[in-house]
Amino acid sequence: MSSSRSGGHRSSRGSKGRQSSVQQLIESLRTHRVNTLTGLCRIEREAASCENEEDAQAFQQPMTSAWDYYVNSNQFLTELRGLTRNYPISGELVDQAHQLVRNDPNSNRSWNLAWLCLVKIRDEGLIPTYAQSDAWRKDMWGGRDPTQEEADQLAQCFEYEWTQAVENMLRHWPNTPTWY
Repeated sequence: MSSSRSGGHRSSRGSKGRQSSVQQLIESLRTHRVNTLTGLCRIEREAASCENEEDAQAFQQPMTSAWDYYVNSNQFLTELRGLTRNYPISGELVDQAHQLVRNDPNSNRSWNLAWLCLVKIRDEGLIPTYAQSDAWRKDMWGGRDPTQEEADQLAQCFEYEWTQAVENMLRHWPNTPTWY
């Protein structure tokens, strides 16, 4: 009998502890204390595992805003460039993906702007286009025009490293972060 009372008491305290934890996570999203891919994904998984519908709904707007901030504050580009140290990913490529997401009426299927941008980069074939374009830039060659062979070789290096970075980031989501 006392064990069932203890269990009930612990359950009540656990509920209050979870509520406090939920509020702390939401506050960290609102204040941008968490603004890294792994940090935001961790909170996103916590939000997805909420058993309480009220808690799950409380996460929606702050989580959406946090992902928007992550992309718009250039942290997304910074982390992509951290994964592409030999051949830094093109900022124009990331800007183009962001623009495509903003213009896509289906982008409302997810709260996660970073994931939407990564999927656009992959699915719209942006990497080969920007790799080829960047490989021909004179500033990549000390102001001179590269040969076809040189530009092709550099474009292949860009493509390989950029593709690896995008795929690496997409691995953070075993399930697509979509509403439907």
